[in-house]
Amino acid sequence: MLELTGHVAVVTGANHGIGAAVARRLAAQGAGVLVSYLRLPPLADPSLPAAYDEARTGGAGAVVAAISAAGGRVVAHEADLTDAAAIAALFDVAERDLGPVDIVVNNASGWKADTFLPQRADAFGRGVAPLSAATVGVDARAGALVIAELAHRLVARGGRWGRIVGLTSGGPDGFPGEASYGAAKAALENYTMTAARELAGFGVTANTVHPPVTDTGWITGAVRDFVAGDDHHTHVADPDEVAGVVAWLCSDAARLVSGNVLRLR
Repeated sequence: MLELTGHVAVVTGANHGIGAAVARRLAAQGAGVLVSYLRLPPLADPSLPAAYDEARTGGAGAVVAAISAAGGRVVAHEADLTDAAAIAALFDVAERDLGPVDIVVNNASGWKADTFLPQRADAFGRGVAPLSAATVGVDARAGALVIAELAHRLVARGGRWGRIVGLTSGGPDGFPGEASYGAAKAALENYTMTAARELAGFGVTANTVHPPVTDTGWITGAVRDFVAGDDHHTHVADPDEVAGVVAWLCSDAARLVSGNVLRLR
């Protein structure tokens, strides 16, 4: 029931962290996977582990090598998702090298901590910028265009099966210190819920996954202490744990699950 042989997935932001874990898991279940990524400029924030910056600024070579070594089908494509033309190009590359895309995982983020307040550091000492809405271009707009591209191509070819999964954060009460990020994720949730309803007749399910605090390289001792003492958090998750849920949503085992925000603990 978790078999994905014959399916093709586009996973954005998949050169590290949750995206990389999702790409590996989907490939292990038989899907061909396009690893979309963008090498980002260094954050140069001394409060964050150096390894996190290295992962964000690096390519997708390690992910591709791991999937290939395990016998999976994979191709990597670097794309700036703030460029609308880059979305269609992702699908063109995937179709050329792997086949028609019927799974998309909107994981990429233009995350930048920003705030309405004059403060320039959060409770963990991480830098916070004045509100700029820079995140919206990737998390909301690009995510919506990825869904639209999948829908357009799937319907045009008469497809009757598809999976859309988005990664979200924040919540209806806002996201202090990460204002634009929280707002962009709320928009992505809404786009995904609309897709669940509009595309259901084509065999498409659409859900978003709200991971717990996940160790994608940015976790510090202060963050672990916060999680341990906060009533709203259970533990710090590993990216592979989150990837397991995403992969399940992409499988036939979850064919009745659509239009949900799954909050993981």
